[in-house]
Amino acid sequence: MAADPGARGTARQATTNPQPATGNAPLVLSGATVVLPTGPVKDGRVIVDGTRITGAAPENAQVIDVPGTYHVVPGFVDIHNHGGGGASFTSGTADDVVRGIHTHRLHGTTTLVASTVTDDMDALAHRAGLLSELAEQGDIAGIHFEGPFISPCRKGAHSEELLRDPDPAEVRKLIDAARGQARMVTLATELPGGIDSVRLLAEHGVIAAIGHTDATYEQTVAAIDAGATVATHLFNAMPTLGHRTPGPIAALLEDERITVELINDGTHLHPAALQLAFHHAGADRVAFITDAMDAAGFGDGRYMLGPLEVEVSEGVARLVEGGSIAGSTLTLDRAFQRAVTIDRLSVEDAVAALSANPARLLGMYDTIGSLEPGKYADLVLLDHQFALKGVMRHGEWVVDPQLG
Repeated sequence: MAADPGARGTARQATTNPQPATGNAPLVLSGATVVLPTGPVKDGRVIVDGTRITGAAPENAQVIDVPGTYHVVPGFVDIHNHGGGGASFTSGTADDVVRGIHTHRLHGTTTLVASTVTDDMDALAHRAGLLSELAEQGDIAGIHFEGPFISPCRKGAHSEELLRDPDPAEVRKLIDAARGQARMVTLATELPGGIDSVRLLAEHGVIAAIGHTDATYEQTVAAIDAGATVATHLFNAMPTLGHRTPGPIAALLEDERITVELINDGTHLHPAALQLAFHHAGADRVAFITDAMDAAGFGDGRYMLGPLEVEVSEGVARLVEGGSIAGSTLTLDRAFQRAVTIDRLSVEDAVAALSANPARLLGMYDTIGSLEPGKYADLVLLDHQFALKGVMRHGEWVVDPQLG
């Protein structure tokens, strides 16, 4: 099933929580291993009062016993996501976007940044207007512009004829169209105007991400010094690491100012590459992302990613023309499970990569990203095999674990 690339719509008040509100009655989840910033606590508890986590249980709180083999972890935060559930963030209506958001919430992503793909400037400005309304309503945490300011040498699943150099005036046009909701822009910073655009983004509090780039090591260092702070899906759509020409990967891994995105789906990265990133960047500089497109949580078939047709087969998305990987069908619950069962990361490191680090990057760690009193009650329940069993967002069950 393909999304309609020409669909447009207007944002409206919408909820993506399928379960009816419980009157926000206080509850205590008790018995599971609770993963806190200080580490896992066995036989722990999380107290929810209204939309927030609290430190003390009210007298009328309902106590729900959670199996001791379960883990309670913070809700996942995805900073790079193009759609899901058969719906596109890049071209669908507001209802389509809400459906895609809901699909990812069912898989534990309680906070999501909607990503665009390369298009003409007017179309991107129009898309920014629609997405900004959904951000203002609280459905998404902002907008990520991936393209059109990227290298034709590393375009991946982007339309080459629509690519352009990162002219600061055009970058500013997208920021303005997003009405304060632009969170990140991916650029090939070696292109004309790239460094000036990084400085512009930094001045406006928007993350400058280095990606889809053919930059040298030295050019990448210059972009970081100018204010870039993220590596868009590290390793993918950039030169490989060389011993004489290390390219952008070495510069991005070695600099403590950079958070590196990783797509942990078993297709985009060899496990050794993931281990290399964790070893050199450290667990506090990795953010797992989905880079998901419409097929995430939906199934194989033909889709549109911007103006390009994509074939999804056995869960892997590739362009019909050329065969380039075209985003992923990943959901963050699968990324978490793979991280701890196949990649053998600690649960704490997985939580950092899926929750705490992206929350800090977005400047939202005061309200999300960990299970601490005062923060939103966004949490995920995982069983002994780290399969998702429950999702709560702002104190309401999105996926009810049917406990107690």
